Amino acid sequence: MMPVVLPVNQFDHFYRGGDRIGALRHGPGGPQRPEEWIGSTTARFGQAPQGFSRLPDGRLLIEAVEADPHAWLGPDHVARYGTSTEVLIKLLDLDQRLPVHLHPDREFSRTHLGLAHGKTEAWYVLDAPEGGEVGVGFAEPVSRAQVAAWVDAEDSEALLGALRRRVVRPGDAMLVPAGLPHTVAAGVFVLELQEPTDLSILLEWQGFAVDGRKDGHLDLGFDTVLQAVDLAAVSESDLDRLVLPREQIEGEGLHSAMPEQADAYFRAHRFDASAEPVAVEAGFAIVLVLSGRGVLTTQDGSLEVASGDAVLIPYASGDYTLHARGAADLVGVVCRPPAPDAPPAPR
Repeated sequence: MMPVVLPVNQFDHFYRGGDRIGALRHGPGGPQRPEEWIGSTTARFGQAPQGFSRLPDGRLLIEAVEADPHAWLGPDHVARYGTSTEVLIKLLDLDQRLPVHLHPDREFSRTHLGLAHGKTEAWYVLDAPEGGEVGVGFAEPVSRAQVAAWVDAEDSEALLGALRRRVVRPGDAMLVPAGLPHTVAAGVFVLELQEPTDLSILLEWQGFAVDGRKDGHLDLGFDTVLQAVDLAAVSESDLDRLVLPREQIEGEGLHSAMPEQADAYFRAHRFDASAEPVAVEAGFAIVLVLSGRGVLTTQDGSLEVASGDAVLIPYASGDYTLHARGAADLVGVVCRPPAPDAPPAPR
């Protein structure tokens, strides 16, 4: 099984954006397609099969994986996780601020939705305006009644004002554990890795093309979904532990692009193969090329790759190397599920 370059899987959403995805991935862009789901075996909530990725031959990736999971995922992965790829990879290009929202953890998902995964996620920042901020978690502890009152009053100003803020720069990475309310400023462009679900709880929605009172609570009602909110205060030192600054990520070779706590959920490694080949061990992966051009070589052959390519790597391709072509650079991110021997994710 050789790696394949995936077609674009971009679609409409309730917030604006998408032109930088179009520029990187060679179409189609915005103005209302701010997300691409790459190598996805996850459907949009209540809208299957939308969200599923297709292979170049037209097959749904999820069907191909379920038909031959050992070849796609590897026997050790299947023994630990079954036929789930365990990760959803996205591009998010924001032309407007994300509404304050959160995602449930695994315990809430099992109890109320019958699902094995919540939605812990992480961002690797591809672009951001000077001073571009994210808000993650409440700066001070709040009560559930207070959050419910803000939601009922559609008080966006209060919700935004209650969040702990942090400026992000291109090249930084940040883990966002399930339960933490969060927002991302307009102009930020991220590569996102997350658990393989589409579970979002909206706390505000003014100015967005969505009816939060109808579609903001996973069809469970706000009385139920607000139980998923992490009400504890997030301190500056808490955010420090969730952030991996670009100074610890960038450089030649292969370097982790996620805080260590992410290993239980997914893995991302930035590669710079501009000077020397970079070797990656066998395993299901998405290689997103961010700049340059080069060659991806497996035991069975080689594939020319260039900026904007999203390359799907089956386990059966074996170990592979990435190296630049001629005087070009070759920089990108290898996105993978948790390792078969990863520590268990918190319940």
